[in-house]
Amino acid sequence: MEQSRGARKWMVAMVVAAGWLAAASVVAQTPEKWPTKPVRFLVGFSPGSATDITARLVAPKLAEIWGHPVVIENRSGAGGTLAWTVAAQATPDGHTLAVTSTAFAITAVLQGKSLPYDALKDFRAVTMFGTPTGVLLVAPSLGVTSAKDLIALIKERSVKILYGSTGAGSGIHMSTERFNLAAGIRPTHVAFKGQPEMIIEIVTGRVHFGIPSLGPAMPFLKDGRLIPLAVNTQKRSPHLPDVPTLLEIVPTFERDAAHALMAPGKTPTWVVQKIARDVARVLELPDLKERMYAMSFDPAPTTPEEYDREVRRQIEVFTMVAKTIGLLPK
Repeated sequence: MEQSRGARKWMVAMVVAAGWLAAASVVAQTPEKWPTKPVRFLVGFSPGSATDITARLVAPKLAEIWGHPVVIENRSGAGGTLAWTVAAQATPDGHTLAVTSTAFAITAVLQGKSLPYDALKDFRAVTMFGTPTGVLLVAPSLGVTSAKDLIALIKERSVKILYGSTGAGSGIHMSTERFNLAAGIRPTHVAFKGQPEMIIEIVTGRVHFGIPSLGPAMPFLKDGRLIPLAVNTQKRSPHLPDVPTLLEIVPTFERDAAHALMAPGKTPTWVVQKIARDVARVLELPDLKERMYAMSFDPAPTTPEEYDREVRRQIEVFTMVAKTIGLLPK
């Protein structure tokens, strides 16, 4: 009997202790207690790429708000999927986030079930940072000074024209293919790990043209090692006011571009919402906005719900584009 009473007391004590632990866990998981350690931004492209630059501008501002470092970890290659695979498998507590570009939706279209993650089920949309300006550029050695000249040269087929991207299925790859399709040209694709590598190869003339982001290309434009032929935005860039838009040259050209944050799929809603709110806060800081505008990047934070809808829309658009250019069966 005594042994039975002792057993019951022990069980009651365990139940009480479990209750206290559960309560403590709930307290620890309140928004005020996040983050509790450094936050990791996984970037799927090289240091110096447009996506990387954006992340490095935002990270220190978020670190000030959060009271913990925000560490940038570059895992370039495979069009960003190396980094996104790690992010998908990370603990879903908000301390590991994926910095994405439009390539996130494109790889979901082109690789689909072969990816080690499901783009819609294994991730939660957090927020957009904004949209970069891309610039169609060539080296002076190519001998063309306008987008029309470049199109004419490719159509002549007198030389094999190569264009660069940040990997098969990357945002730059698909954006350039949309330009090629609209212009009626078929140059040869050459893939690189990131924009810095791609830009250097265009400077040397080993690759003939590309449409990288204006930010990492700007130093080469300023010193004359590259020539800007067009920008891929709706309006002319204030940084290159004399350079036409691709829409002025090829009216049927369209593009999608965004830098953003994604979290592992089971990340709590309140954590995702807090991150989105804090990103919106830092993107309103005058000094950060000035630096982003200086690299021709337009801040455009969203709610998680808005960015989720945008990702799904991009998947629909790029499915259509991939079928049109033969990357997917019709």
